[in-house]
Amino acid sequence: MKLTANPPRITGIGTAVPKTSYTQQEMLDEFGITDPRVRSIFLNSAIERRGLTLPPLLPDGSRAMETQGELLQKHRVNGLAMGREAIEACLKDAGASLEDIRYLCCTTTTGLLTPGFSALLIKELGLDVHTSRLDVVGMGCNAGLNALTAVASWANSHPGELAVLVCIEACSAAYVFDGTMRSSVVNSLFGDGSGAVAVMAPAVTEAVSRPLAAVAPAASVVPVEDAAPVEDAEPAEDAAPAGGSAPVEQAVPAGSDPALLRFSSCIIPEAVGAMRYDWDDTHGKFSFYLDPEVPYVVGAHAEIALDRLLEGTGLGRSDIAHWVIHSGGKKVIDAVRANLGLSRHDVRHTTGVLRDHGNVSSGSFLFSYERLRAEGVTAPGEFGVFMTMGPGSTIEMALVSW
Repeated sequence: MKLTANPPRITGIGTAVPKTSYTQQEMLDEFGITDPRVRSIFLNSAIERRGLTLPPLLPDGSRAMETQGELLQKHRVNGLAMGREAIEACLKDAGASLEDIRYLCCTTTTGLLTPGFSALLIKELGLDVHTSRLDVVGMGCNAGLNALTAVASWANSHPGELAVLVCIEACSAAYVFDGTMRSSVVNSLFGDGSGAVAVMAPAVTEAVSRPLAAVAPAASVVPVEDAAPVEDAEPAEDAAPAGGSAPVEQAVPAGSDPALLRFSSCIIPEAVGAMRYDWDDTHGKFSFYLDPEVPYVVGAHAEIALDRLLEGTGLGRSDIAHWVIHSGGKKVIDAVRANLGLSRHDVRHTTGVLRDHGNVSSGSFLFSYERLRAEGVTAPGEFGVFMTMGPGSTIEMALVSW
């Protein structure tokens, strides 16, 4: 495996959620849901609270049924507000300003806009008119890493220039409320949120490539057979406190800015219809569908995807010190854990984000990364894996080092 001498690094992170949020019980009460099967889905989701913008209240206290046009307007207005807040927080974290942005990439699946969020945000934020841009639309929960691949590539070819990725998902603009099991599974899971990262390659570059062993300290490349079992290193339970959303407390020091070393993709064609966002003639709206087999499909292919990512690097699974995994749902996380041999501590931020925000689709892994960074536990020479999964069905991964 060959890597460029000065890979791009993540230099800042920021997230945003709506001002309104609801517990699962509050959601059941808001919509007067009494079906025990649906209530069970909500109350056993491992989610405590999610940021959402619910339909307007009617005079009788019930919630209005929004049209597709009204949902698209919610996607636009709420998406722009969250995207702007996430970008500004990201730039503050990176010590950069709006004037520094040279490339803006936006991901979303909760609505289709033309022009897309990238053009709208460039206008709203007053970015330079020569800012290059990209919209990644309709790729679902895995899109954040698909987009980060493009952002890293742009940064690598423009050393010293700032690229920003912002994932914008107004999931409450994509809900259908009809009491069916199909919509109930989706409605119990997703929350609104936006995550942004700043990416930059060092200004001083070398026009050569070198093997991974030359990039990372030799001591950090541990043969699999010499490494301790993952469970041996497991601390306690989920490290985050139970109950409600907690602000991310910044500790940060240590090996702060991770380098983006390589990416890999694994699509599962036989499960192409397992996760969909398609048109529902009955309701005259777009509607999400999640096949009950999704956790098992993802879990069964997680090891294949990881082996592909690490192939030729000299690294084994036990060399990965940090895991930043998409909060796809309790069963998905359990399936990934079981198939990759991860501990509860390994996925503490994934489960913590699911608990506090639900599944915020393409931006979920950035919420987890933000928590990892805030812990300040990463050390120079350590490796990490970012992992997302979504429609296709697809598993995306990135190998990073501190």
